[in-house]
Amino acid sequence: MRAVITVTGRDTVGILAKITAECAAANVNITDMSQTVMQDLFVMTMLADISKCNTELTKLSDKLTACGREMAMEVHVMHEDIFNSMHRI
Repeated sequence: MRAVITVTGRDTVGILAKITAECAAANVNITDMSQTVMQDLFVMTMLADISKCNTELTKLSDKLTACGREMAMEVHVMHEDIFNSMHRI
């Protein structure tokens, strides 16, 4: 099972470290990641293996959302099945 995690907001120090630390604490493996900084805007998309996650996906989402809020960032976590359904033509 996989999830798509997106992070957006103003660039600041430690975004990647804080988000991945929360993932590691939940035993979530980041398998692919793309990030860019456009002037002062930060955008990151991660593909995460949640098959060994030690918490429910909703709880992981809540933790990552709260982590993002502390940094004034928007964080969204979506199960791969939902992501695929939303982007099916």
